[in-house]
Amino acid sequence: MWCYRGGSISAEPRINDRIRVPEVRLVGPSGEQVGIVPLAKALELAQEYDLDLVEVAANARPPVCKLMDYGKFKYESAMKAREARKNQAHTVIKEMKLRPKIDPHDYDTKKGHVVRFLKQGDKVKITIMFRGREQSRPELGYRLLQRLAEDVQDLGFVESNPKQDGRNMIMVLGPHKKKTEAMAEARQAQEARKADAKANPGRSQNAADAEDVDVENVDVDVEAPAEAPAEA
Repeated sequence: MWCYRGGSISAEPRINDRIRVPEVRLVGPSGEQVGIVPLAKALELAQEYDLDLVEVAANARPPVCKLMDYGKFKYESAMKAREARKNQAHTVIKEMKLRPKIDPHDYDTKKGHVVRFLKQGDKVKITIMFRGREQSRPELGYRLLQRLAEDVQDLGFVESNPKQDGRNMIMVLGPHKKKTEAMAEARQAQEARKADAKANPGRSQNAADAEDVDVENVDVDVEAPAEAPAEA
């Protein structure tokens, strides 16, 4: 029910004396059907039960109203909405850029980032950047993408096969694990660390804090380390 109040639109239902109809179809506090009663009678019952008369179906004829504790109802609804937002899974696409002649150490570092992203349930766009004479050797980029896909096959799969895009070659990896599952596992790990810290009070609190992960904001991009210059 959309109500116009003081120059603004509110989505809140009408309650108690804001209801302006001669009669309503009344639902009791336990969900029982009371039937069609005059509005005055419905308000009288609300006072007897120490509850609110809330219009739950304004477009019905007559409107349907229910006896409830409206303050408690609003609080519980807000908590449910908050929990739903907390567990909401957002599709995030990370990006990792590599050179076709990447140094082995840099490759391992960037592969580590890809592994972490996939564990978090995020997709990863892998971009191979060609420069100069490297553009005549696309097979170098293709082999590198194949190698990376094989190295992380336990965590992800090739969602979009390698394809040339100007000077770049692009491949997209998708996670085997759903985002919601990754968030739940991260939250469990965080709770386990906190329980371990309580069981071992001698442990450094700073070390425990350093291990904590913000499981509600796992989609923060991490800047990859600079790559070694391409070979001549």
